[in-house]
Amino acid sequence: MEVLFVLVAFVVFTVFKGVRLVPQGYKWVVQRLGKYHQTLEPGLNFIIPFVDTVAYKITTKDIVLDIPSQEVITRDNVVIIANAVAYINIIQPEYAVYGIEDYEYGIRNLVQTSLRSIVGEMDLDSALSSRDQIKTQLKHAISDDIADWGITLKTVEIQDIKPSHTMQLAMEEQAAAERQRRAMVTRADGQKQAAILEADGRLEASRRDAEAQVVLAKGSEESIRLISSAMDGKEMPVVYLLGEQYIKAMNDMAQSDNAKTVVLPADILNTVKGLVGDKLKG
Repeated sequence: MEVLFVLVAFVVFTVFKGVRLVPQGYKWVVQRLGKYHQTLEPGLNFIIPFVDTVAYKITTKDIVLDIPSQEVITRDNVVIIANAVAYINIIQPEYAVYGIEDYEYGIRNLVQTSLRSIVGEMDLDSALSSRDQIKTQLKHAISDDIADWGITLKTVEIQDIKPSHTMQLAMEEQAAAERQRRAMVTRADGQKQAAILEADGRLEASRRDAEAQVVLAKGSEESIRLISSAMDGKEMPVVYLLGEQYIKAMNDMAQSDNAKTVVLPADILNTVKGLVGDKLKG
């Protein structure tokens, strides 16, 4: 009876060992006597107990691999910091486990090496502004290599690409110097334009003053000529006119800030007559 119980228990245990339920999203790699035998798909599977063993359980879901940051030297000898993220999917688990020792480590190093090579052929400005181009070249560079491991590259994204800290400081100083230079040029242009406008204003004012003086002189000359013609040997009208102008000039001198004392001739009439006489003789 005990032997029968042991036998039944052994049979149940053997059957249990031969039944494998593979969950969705995984594939199991089975080895028979230490050699690859088959890959179990999701669902109910049977293997030979004590002969077949499940050696690896591989996920078939997309795997996100973070590519560590690294220093990359551009073609113009500028050090930049770049990192990425790769999305992979294992479509043939047996190739992934038997084709390479550690496929995640291998893909990370492959992406880093390809990224250094691609960015190394670019100038700083191109590297900072051409993420899509770098992404396309990077995907093309590593897709064929990881296909040998039964892995497909879904996509690869450049997470961050920026100049090193030292280079950032140099670029900030250069940008500040450029802004200061532009400000100085703008300020100088403004001062130049202001000086030109001021000079043009003074020139225009001087021209207008000269024209006004010419007009006044011509007016005075015409007035004296008309009065002289009209007085017909009589000097009182012209004496009155010149006397009025003489008194006005003396009054302006008296109101000037620099004038302290104004002395008027005792005989203004004779003085004006003398001026008239000289004018007429001239």
